[in-house]
Amino acid sequence: MSRGIEVFEALVQADAQTEPVVLCTVIRTAGSTPRKHTTRMMVRAGGSIVGTIGGGRVERQVVERAEQLLAMGPSAQSERVRYHLTHELAMCCGGEMEILMEPIFPDPIVVVCGGGHVGKALVPLLPALDFTPIVVEDLPELGSPERFPDAKQIVDSFDVRDWKGIRLDEHTYVVVVTREHSTDQAILEQLLPKNLAYVGMIGSQRKVLTFRQRLQNKGFSDEQLARLHAPIGLPIGAETPHEIALSIAAELTQVRSRRRGA
Repeated sequence: MSRGIEVFEALVQADAQTEPVVLCTVIRTAGSTPRKHTTRMMVRAGGSIVGTIGGGRVERQVVERAEQLLAMGPSAQSERVRYHLTHELAMCCGGEMEILMEPIFPDPIVVVCGGGHVGKALVPLLPALDFTPIVVEDLPELGSPERFPDAKQIVDSFDVRDWKGIRLDEHTYVVVVTREHSTDQAILEQLLPKNLAYVGMIGSQRKVLTFRQRLQNKGFSDEQLARLHAPIGLPIGAETPHEIALSIAAELTQVRSRRRGA
């Protein structure tokens, strides 16, 4: 039953996987309707659902609108929709239904590649800025839960293929601050073909120019190279790990703000 626990369980799972969804709740009915008030349904991108508000054309209309809200991204607002089932949708029920549609966008993920000084300084800043940090570090002493109590998850491999369960899409931010240039390049080669919200790499101007040339020689397009934010962070004259972390956090916030505005 959609009024039961299955919808709430699906919402918890979606939040754990940082999956955007729309919660649809019947808040008013009049006359004959397939479901009554407080009935709930969750809609995922692509139109799959958990629960039902009664099927038929009314449900199809709600699912289509939910997909539109998800496509709008985090700027989407909750809204009410109302349908007369006979006059508007040619259903034989004859009643009216009003549905509250609530887009739920979990805090965007920031994958911090590297558990060194900068990563350690950056991760505690992120939750307060409504980002969800995930740490990637293959050395146990640099990637322990004790070192990163704010991390939602710690992955012990820099190979992107091992990042199971991490969504690498337009809602995901990646910060590359590892201890090895070769590791930085390997990560970039796997990530730049993806349409991420942000990919940033720490390094000097010389390192950045060298990397861009190497990636270009390997066949990466100008469009793919343009996705790279490097040197990473806003230019605030940062020198210490904490200052660099602050500049990175500021750039992440700036990019998110611009994406919301767009």
